[in-house]
Amino acid sequence: MDPLEDHYLNVTRKQFFAKTAAGIGGLALGSLMNQSLLANSPLERGLLGAPHFPAKAKRVIYLFQNGGPAQQDLFDYKPGLLEKYDQDLPDSVRGNQRITGMTSRQARFPIVPSIFKFNKHANNQDGLWVSELYPYTAQIAKEICVVKSMHTSAINHEPGITFLQTGSELPGRPSFGSWASYGLGSANENLPGFVVMISQAQGGNVQTVSSRLWGSGFLPGEHQGVNLRGAADPVLFLNDPSGIERQDRRRMLDFLAKRNQEEAQRSKDPDVTARIAQYEMAYRMQMSVPELTDFSGESAETLAMYGPNVQKPGSYAYNCLMARRLSERGVRFIQLYNRGWDQHNNLPRDLKKQAAASDQPQAALIKDLKQRGMLDDTLVIWGGEFGRTTYGQGGLSKTNYGRDHHPRCFTMWFAGGGIKPGISYGRTDDYGYNIVENPVHVHDLHATLLHLMGINHEQLTYRHQGRDFRLTDVHGHVMSDLLI
Repeated sequence: MDPLEDHYLNVTRKQFFAKTAAGIGGLALGSLMNQSLLANSPLERGLLGAPHFPAKAKRVIYLFQNGGPAQQDLFDYKPGLLEKYDQDLPDSVRGNQRITGMTSRQARFPIVPSIFKFNKHANNQDGLWVSELYPYTAQIAKEICVVKSMHTSAINHEPGITFLQTGSELPGRPSFGSWASYGLGSANENLPGFVVMISQAQGGNVQTVSSRLWGSGFLPGEHQGVNLRGAADPVLFLNDPSGIERQDRRRMLDFLAKRNQEEAQRSKDPDVTARIAQYEMAYRMQMSVPELTDFSGESAETLAMYGPNVQKPGSYAYNCLMARRLSERGVRFIQLYNRGWDQHNNLPRDLKKQAAASDQPQAALIKDLKQRGMLDDTLVIWGGEFGRTTYGQGGLSKTNYGRDHHPRCFTMWFAGGGIKPGISYGRTDDYGYNIVENPVHVHDLHATLLHLMGINHEQLTYRHQGRDFRLTDVHGHVMSDLLI
């Protein structure tokens, strides 16, 4: 038997794809010995080498509101429901919709109008209605595009969150940020291309946030998100142990790189190359992270703009300012998880707390990016995994009510990065229950966001288990009406 033929007969499927994946692993290992190679490697540029077409968004900040914000209490104003208080939601409106086990056994489905006042704020159309709970966000009405016609197939939190983050309700697929990292690479060799931060909840039920939501799935492991902790020390073991100098750490990494290179050549295992690339990133982060988290250079005006909690690690205000600082330093994809929006009972009390904690920081982020000239090429996304029902859950009074999960319609907003500013898109019926104009599915959302990053969503694929996978699966249409 020919030696070459014998070699390939003994290569496993996993090894084969590792060997043919544009040489990413080998170049990552080579970069350890010669840092000048790193800036030109496919690992740094990403698989595509360059976007499919000029990107309007160079970076993404995703403000994920974990739990499902009540759209009719924040943005989707339905004053006509006031006269329908406590009336049964018509069967013709609810139709055959699946509902959760939490309300499926209710004897009735009473209509619950929002108890909060709405005010109309100037934008580029005839005005945007925003709840009194969001006075700071209302100030950026001219900068945001509010989409009221989002819809999803998921009715519970885990599949709903997973769908928004990975394009599939089933766990195990690569996250949105991982796809962006895989396709476009990193713009800063001293920081990860995909960073995650989790904010402390202020009320409501707190849903679990697990690392699989920012995992790389079947993509190479170096594309998974790096979670910065909400603590004074955002990265554990960042400092060298007592008695260990930086040059000692460099020698240790060089020794590990040599051993891992030998193992990679022997096993053809891509996990080995991913591991050493992560070791190298950790080494470089020893210098970059302390500077990143030092707010002493921020002006008093900037800190005040983000609110009183901006210096508190783990707060939404702190994470929003960190998002701006990360984006300045070339981090391509920044994901914030803001938990606490799951309000099945006593929604008025918990929504007030959650809105108060999120309103000023997210508005400050938009203002801050704009005044620094960064908003035009930074795409900011705000929204949760689904919305809330028009009918009430549990007890009902004029001042207290709850709302169940609602996948048929919910609201998200966007700013910068090629999105039309100051518009409201899509419309729901008079009950705020069904979409009657311009529906936007999760796959359409992902296709549009990738398009803004210069990526054709149908062409960014990865072959896994005999099939070409992509973020949008076999669906998705770019929503051109939303684009500049």
